[in-house]
Amino acid sequence: MSHRDEWRDAFDAAPTRDVDAETMSGVPLEPVYGPDDESFPGQYPYTRGPHASMYRSKLWTMRMFAGFGTAEDTNVRFREILRAGGDGLSTAFDLPTLMGRDSDDPHSLGEVGRCGVAVDTLADMEDLFDGIDLADVTTSMTINSPASMLLAMYVAVAEKAGAARQQLGGTIQNDILKEYQAQKEFVFPPRPSMRIVTDMIRFCQAEMPRWHPVSISGYHIREAGSTAAQELAFTLANGFAYVEAAAATGLGVDEFAPRLSFFFNAHIDFFEEIAKYRAARRIWARWLRDRYGAKNPRSMQLRFHTQTAGVSLTAQQPEVNIVRTAIEALAGVLGGTQSLHTNSMDEVLALPTERAARIALRTQQVIAHETGVPLVADPLGGSWFVESLTDEMERRAEAVFAHLDELGNGSILEGVYEGIENGYFQGEIAEAAYQLEHKINAGRRVVVGVNRFTETDDGPLDILHIGPEVEERQLKRLAHVKAERNDAAVGAALDAIAADAAKSDVNLMPSILDAVRAYATVGEIINTLAGVFGRWTEDPVI
Repeated sequence: MSHRDEWRDAFDAAPTRDVDAETMSGVPLEPVYGPDDESFPGQYPYTRGPHASMYRSKLWTMRMFAGFGTAEDTNVRFREILRAGGDGLSTAFDLPTLMGRDSDDPHSLGEVGRCGVAVDTLADMEDLFDGIDLADVTTSMTINSPASMLLAMYVAVAEKAGAARQQLGGTIQNDILKEYQAQKEFVFPPRPSMRIVTDMIRFCQAEMPRWHPVSISGYHIREAGSTAAQELAFTLANGFAYVEAAAATGLGVDEFAPRLSFFFNAHIDFFEEIAKYRAARRIWARWLRDRYGAKNPRSMQLRFHTQTAGVSLTAQQPEVNIVRTAIEALAGVLGGTQSLHTNSMDEVLALPTERAARIALRTQQVIAHETGVPLVADPLGGSWFVESLTDEMERRAEAVFAHLDELGNGSILEGVYEGIENGYFQGEIAEAAYQLEHKINAGRRVVVGVNRFTETDDGPLDILHIGPEVEERQLKRLAHVKAERNDAAVGAALDAIAADAAKSDVNLMPSILDAVRAYATVGEIINTLAGVFGRWTEDPVI
């Protein structure tokens, strides 16, 4: 049986959307094009897509990133997104929450609710998802060092509303390795941080079969200044490191790898981005099968979320950002993404207004329903240019893997640890960022409205303002929760976390769940763990 015949059997067995699969001139469209002896979507090594039917069965999830002010404020925005046709929620947390600090921590002053939603206790999570059926919606949470606490809160809220944790679908980012490499929102040293990640992987594998416990994230690596090839290489290397770490706890690769997901950037270099996604699927499939012994095809099928490039947006002529976002979103779709967030035109200036966020969502809806792009899987497959670029992305990534393998004496995990500790990743990203900025400043890389086609007056643009009253409301909310909770129960729960953290063979998730149910704060739990694990400080990279 040819590859095409095998693909056709799989395609025919899959549900299909009720759409007219033809051009506007009435030309019928096949679901995929290519020679019979080449691999098709849904076939190893999945270069052309993880599923046989791709968007003929189901469009990508239009998952809009949202979060600002208090939990009540963001709950209103969540409801607006769902009413506007969004079919997934993606939660942005404020800087104090991302860093594991409570809103009343002195270091949080002036930052509460400004770049995301403030979440201190279970009470905030209850407000955040009030009136939303968590068994019926998938949720993504962009959180890393405090990820275990936020996942525990989500489970507790759902169970209070009558939804079993087994019903919950979604993703928590929980990619701590890229924090040391790029985003810098770390708290603990790398090895105890990895212990928390693997505890969450084991917890979700046993208790939350529909949940993705790690979203291995290249997005932040790219936003920090890496090239597309570096984003690909560093992200997949981190993925291999998580595989090795989880396997070291006794899990078989096919027990957890199907629930690992990825998060990539969609930058402005259109064809390079598409090649990056295609290469990522191929590399992951080969390494999971050949190096890590995966047998289950789902372990080898890389699935990913995409967000358009925030760093490509410009403060000058911000309406032009709508065009940039549309092009980047199209690259994500042509590259076969499973879900997509489109940035709003004003995000370079502030959190998006409701109008700007709606335009960003409508951008996806135009691609999905007007262009015909989703009707054919991997339509650029077979292009000499795209295939050559895909091969080159793969070649550059493999060179990085070889270097990390050498650093780790045959272990990618140890190589990643060493690369973090000796500044390898940080130095590579910094150099790439410098080179790009140099080209922009020299006019060799054109940025419309910045170094060419400039205007003296961009005109007014309405932006979202987060005033000091938001912080005041959040502080009152937190003080009320602390006054009403049982302090003895909180203290006992925190003591249990400390005791469990001191034992390397005990999963931390049950004791963290008990603590959040007692309304312990994120900061209290973080400080308790830091008392056992210590805090990480990074040496500057010169």
